[in-house]
Amino acid sequence: MVKEYEYTVVLEYDKDIGEYAALVPSLPGCTSQGKTREEALANVREAIRGHIEALRQLGRDIPIENRVKIAV
Repeated sequence: MVKEYEYTVVLEYDKDIGEYAALVPSLPGCTSQGKTREEALANVREAIRGHIEALRQLGRDIPIENRVKIAV
């Protein structure tokens, strides 16, 4: 059975190296990068999959984000 997870991804453009850095605050150490936003997001999706698989193999809990929607 496949389980879906949703995580906040922070993208930052580093003009010195000309790439986007992608990090996942809820998964410490889970980062990636890419030359475009799309590439960085695709790469970080793979990093998230690998991170979750490593947590499973170690028998650790997989973090779940608690999101709150606010209408203003």
